[in-house]
Amino acid sequence: MGVIRRRLALGTALVTASGLLVLAGPGVGEASAASPCAGRKVRTVTFSTGYVQVYKKRGYVCAVTRPHKVGARKYMMVSVRARGNQAVPNDGMFKKYAGPVRVHAGNRCVWIKGAVGSGSVSTGWILC
Repeated sequence: MGVIRRRLALGTALVTASGLLVLAGPGVGEASAASPCAGRKVRTVTFSTGYVQVYKKRGYVCAVTRPHKVGARKYMMVSVRARGNQAVPNDGMFKKYAGPVRVHAGNRCVWIKGAVGSGSVSTGWILC
């Protein structure tokens, strides 16, 4: 009987531990979500209804606007403008994010805009 109890206790412990690992995993909308932008994150700009994540890789700047609460489709916008060029926007009705928008900036400053619903942000010239 001792062997059966030990095996039952071990099995219960393994099931419990695997359940705890699932519960302790990252939540919805956290940084664990794969980014649609390549490169390293260089800035996160927050505003009342969401945030814009900015990435940089080999002279390219990429940006994505995400809402604080993922759910129903809502208006979202992201725009990236390298100094001396026109802004490149992406806007519409999205559930998870607007973008990615990717522009070649080289070593030039960029101006990022983002919006979710009625909230918005405009960075001014950054990454100079």
